[in-house]
Amino acid sequence: MRILLPILTLALLAGCSSTKDFADALDSRQNAGACPPVGSIYDAARVVQFSEGTEDLYSDITYTGEITDVRSFCRYAGDNPLTAELEIDFAFGKGPAATASNHTFSYWVAVTRRNGKVLAKEYYTVSADFGTSKLDGETQKIDRITIPRADESIAGSNFEILVGFDLTDKELEFNRAGKRFRMDAGS
Repeated sequence: MRILLPILTLALLAGCSSTKDFADALDSRQNAGACPPVGSIYDAARVVQFSEGTEDLYSDITYTGEITDVRSFCRYAGDNPLTAELEIDFAFGKGPAATASNHTFSYWVAVTRRNGKVLAKEYYTVSADFGTSKLDGETQKIDRITIPRADESIAGSNFEILVGFDLTDKELEFNRAGKRFRMDAGS
């Protein structure tokens, strides 16, 4: 009876659905382990761009950007590679020295081991369209990030997916110095 029951179950499933439906049902099983942690690196999670000249926080800012949230959805089973999708939320600002109502920002997504070794890094762009406003926001989706695993004993928690703006040396120095542009609450 113990052997007959699984065979009957498979026969009923085969009779009621296509082979593709059956394969999809198997793929909907729970992950074999945890998804990789995701997030933005503090030093690269924001960008403040200035016009040529001084770095006056009130008159020389052209555009600002900030990564406000990063979410991932991952899938793996057995010894298959881990695949992840990302959603990245951005907030943008248009400063007093801005010359256009739209601006393109560059950012990167990196897959690392938990020890910090970068396994892969890709560059992307996101556009802000301010129109008549000084603020804009955008959610970017990255459909597929593949992380190869040596075998099924390697869980996604052994990796990280990190996001950051592609900064110049000067922009990175500005962030590391702890400088921060904030709009006045009273204005």
